[in-house]
Amino acid sequence: ILTHPDYIDGNPDLIKPKKLLNPVKASKSHQELHRELLMNHKRGLGMESKPELQRVLEHRRRNQLIRQKKEEEEAKKLQSPFEKELLKRHQRLDQLEQEQEKQEDHAPEFIKVKENLRRT
Repeated sequence: ILTHPDYIDGNPDLIKPKKLLNPVKASKSHQELHRELLMNHKRGLGMESKPELQRVLEHRRRNQLIRQKKEEEEAKKLQSPFEKELLKRHQRLDQLEQEQEKQEDHAPEFIKVKENLRRT
């Protein structure tokens, strides 16, 4: 048993409800994307080709990465010799610490205990 809505009976005093709009389909970006997909389909372009917006965004990202690398290189060039030497020493110390950690990992347990006893 199905009940029928009251507004179908044709009473002119009642306000008939309107169908709600889908906010996704009503958005401008969705309409433009749909239009672009239809045009690509009509032209016979496959989905392998990227839309213009995506190509532009990738191009901008690529240019931004290149700019950042150039800025980093310029910053390195502007470093004083003293700063360069400090950086080299810091890197050397890091390498030595890593090598010591590797050697300690490979050392037998009794050597580790013996070193700890010497320290105390």
